[in-house]
Amino acid sequence: MLVLCILMAIACAGLGWWVWTQRRALRSAAEQLREMERTGSSSRVRLAVPNGAAEELLQEVNALLEARRMDQAAWRDREKSLRQQISNISHDLRTPLTSILGYLQLLENPALPEAERREYLDVVASRAKALQSLITGFYELSRLEGGEYPLEQVPLNLHASLSGLLAAFYSDFMDRGFDMTVELEEGLPPVWADEGAVLRVFTNLLRNALDHGTGKMEVRLFRAGDEVVSLFRNATSDLTEEDVPHVFDRFFTSDKMRTGRNTGLGLAIVKALAQRMGCRITAELADGCFVLRIFWRTAD
Repeated sequence: MLVLCILMAIACAGLGWWVWTQRRALRSAAEQLREMERTGSSSRVRLAVPNGAAEELLQEVNALLEARRMDQAAWRDREKSLRQQISNISHDLRTPLTSILGYLQLLENPALPEAERREYLDVVASRAKALQSLITGFYELSRLEGGEYPLEQVPLNLHASLSGLLAAFYSDFMDRGFDMTVELEEGLPPVWADEGAVLRVFTNLLRNALDHGTGKMEVRLFRAGDEVVSLFRNATSDLTEEDVPHVFDRFFTSDKMRTGRNTGLGLAIVKALAQRMGCRITAELADGCFVLRIFWRTAD
């Protein structure tokens, strides 16, 4: 009987010690959580003594903490990106506005010669059109990203769409001294696309080449397996390998000083529209040329 009592006492003491150590370990874990909340630490909560059930719970807690840390990091990145975009938008809007206001002030001079007056008015008109294009780009991109840009995809003849635009832009490329190479394959199958979106995509690509291309310009349209490929290649001097992964980013521009030559929206709109139509789009820098390909789904 005495032995039994001794064993029970030992068992109770052991149980009491186990309970005390577990409570202490859990208090330590709670203190770690409070300290992490206070300091914003990214460490993990650890249990001082073994406990299978508590350790399983802490694994879930640590997983939730890690998810929260990732969300916070993503939120900080979005905030940083948004601030940069707002700064770029402000600069891009301010550049043509400042120019317009400056020339309007010059036009107030009654002694200004008529030839100079016409020249200044042409500059004001040009800057106003640039401002209009910029605001239109902002609006279109916001609608695209908000899912508010309706598309009606039908079997479409890309050859007819692209050849018509090239004819319209021909004089612009000739005036800039471009050496044009155009190869549009005949008898291509129709592709699934929205006509308005296709015209917007090709227009942006041609304008991008006019703004940033130098000398050589190549436009091709051909079939590759189950897809039709449109290829735009232009020589460029202001694009680097480091720039290429960012050419589709909103407000990205290789015009480092943001002098107003480029709003950084044209290729972002191209990518958004192409993806909405189920197309793949790639960009690369090869032998001093910027090469952009769009892979269209055939409708045959």
